[in-house]
Amino acid sequence: QVQLVESGGGLVQPGGSLRLSCAASGSIFRIDYMAWYRQSQGKERELVASITSGGYTHYVDSAKGRFTISRDSAKNMLYLQMNSLQPEDTAVYYCFAVGATWGKGTLVTVSS
Repeated sequence: QVQLVESGGGLVQPGGSLRLSCAASGSIFRIDYMAWYRQSQGKERELVASITSGGYTHYVDSAKGRFTISRDSAKNMLYLQMNSLQPEDTAVYYCFAVGATWGKGTLVTVSS
């Protein structure tokens, strides 16, 4: 089973940017659906953005215009470019792939 490892989180000021990365232990070439989820303290895990193998992307309203999801099947990587970050974006961000094991996530903290 493919394992996922997220990285790239950290502390950033409001208005700042971060790029999250997700490394898969195996090939993602045949994985049609991949996504980023996030979980804030005391809340349920929620979808942020998704991408198919054909490049179709979907964003939740709060991410539209600020976040960009992308994948590199040759490198078995999934990315999330996050711009104009706000305190409400503070959460642990998780990578998801159909058939893969959830990773431990990467913490994003947006604070001045």
